[in-house]
This record gives sequence, C-alpha cells and structure tokens, in this order.
Amino acid sequence: MRAGLATSAVHAQDSAADVRTAPASSPEDLPHIEDPQDIAPRDARELTQVFFQRLETLEEGTHAYQYARNTLIEMNLSLVRYAARRFRNRGDDMDDILQVGTIGLIKAIDRYDVSRDVEFTTLAIPYITGEMRRFFRDTTWDVRVPRRLQELRVDLARANEKLSGRLGRDPKVSELAAELGISEDEVVEGQVAANGYNASSIDATFNDDGNDTPLADLIGERDAEMDLIEDLHALAPLLDQLEERDRHILEMRFGQEMTQAQIGKELGVSQMHISRLLTRALTQLRAGLLTEE
Repeated sequence: MRAGLATSAVHAQDSAADVRTAPASSPEDLPHIEDPQDIAPRDARELTQVFFQRLETLEEGTHAYQYARNTLIEMNLSLVRYAARRFRNRGDDMDDILQVGTIGLIKAIDRYDVSRDVEFTTLAIPYITGEMRRFFRDTTWDVRVPRRLQELRVDLARANEKLSGRLGRDPKVSELAAELGISEDEVVEGQVAANGYNASSIDATFNDDGNDTPLADLIGERDAEMDLIEDLHALAPLLDQLEERDRHILEMRFGQEMTQAQIGKELGVSQMHISRLLTRALTQLRAGLLTEE
C-alpha cells in the first residue's frame, strides 16, 4: 500500500491553512504526504478531516480519488494497531489480526459521512474491533455454524455448569430448556452445533478389537453422485453431435419437464412423432455412452 503512494507523495504542506485551501482536481493538488504512517496522531486527525472533505468532491475511480482514499487508510492504521492491543494475548497471529482490522478501517472510511459532524474515530473503532471479533468468532470453530448457534453454545455451556452444580448430575434437555427459556428442540440444535467447535481429524485412529482403525475408514463411503457427474461429463460431447432440433426437444422434455404432447404442440407436430424423435435421440446417446465405456 505504501509503495502505491510513494510515486505521488512528496513533502507535506507547510501549514494546515495551505492544506485546507489546496484545490482537489488531481493528486498533485491534494496535500502530499511522504509517509502517512509517520504522522503524529493529532496531525493525522486534522488531516483526516481535510482528506475526507476532498474525497467527497472527487470522482470515484479516478487517480486522485484513489490517492486520497489510500492516504486516509495509511494515516489511520494506528487505530488498527491500537484496537489490536486488547487481543494480543489471544494466541493468534498478530499479522492476521491487523489484516482483518484494516478491513474494518477500510469499511469505516468508505461509509464515513463528513456532513454528520462525527469524529472519524468514533465510527472507525467499532468497525475495526467488529472485524477482529468476527475473525475470532469464525476461526475458533472447526465447522462454520450460524452466529445464533455459536452464541447458544455458550449459553448452554453456562447453563449446563450451573445446573450440574445444583443437581449433582448432568442436566436433561428439558431442564436446560427451562433454564434458558427456550424449546427442547432449540437445545438439541445447539448441542448438535456445538460438535462443530472442535472436530476430530479423519486421520485420528480408534482402537477396535486391538487394531487402530482410522476414522476415515469408519465414515467413508462411495458418493453415488460421483457417477452422475461422470455420466454428465461424458454426455456433453455426445449432445453436441445431435441435430439442433433433437437437442431442443431433449431440453424441453428433460430441462423444462414438458410432456410430449406439449412439445408436439410447441413444434406443430404430433405427440407420436415427438415420441419417435426422443427415442431415436436417446438411443444415439445411450450407444455413445456404451462406446465410451
């Protein structure tokens, strides 16, 4: 990102007054900043407002617009680093956290409205931390499940711990439902979804009569749909060999699910004639498939 700005960035303006009065018709008329990330926070806040005001007058997609937008991103990367501090002990790669936080910053820049007279940081910080939290929420589940079920898993875990201590045993589904004020079906749905929080590798082994058996051998089976895919792949060139009328009839019969009578009416021929044409086309395709085998 910095490299993209290097070709057009020069020394910063000598004063804030010069920054505000410079015309905005091209990147050369905008405030030129040699290294946006090195600007002091106070100056960055002031220049951010200036660039946002200029951004509203520029046509999206132009070189000047991209320069202003990229400069805004780089000037405010310190907000991403600031927000990332609270997550530094999560054990995740900090580069990943900064990356998703930058996505939040970009969203905030694209949606900021200068006319509302709201400090940019007021909008940016929630966007940045929101992307970071979404990153943690999505990456801590081995299987992606809806957010509603992720939150339900947490509620069930707390209710289960609470009721276990009170009852001296694992609570029943009905007891969990009563504790959370939800239906038993919702409890079961949450329990099933919780299985996606930690998934076992298909290479994991299970001891069966003294033999270590891979999980894949226990759950794997032939997918019948694979035969259909192979048949469709082999059928495509054979369809191209048919006459255009025959292909059209097949599309109406099997694609649009029209009856032979409807096809005959559409083409102005008898149902019997359509039946003969379909039989001939299907026989040709079947023969071609058998030859391919």
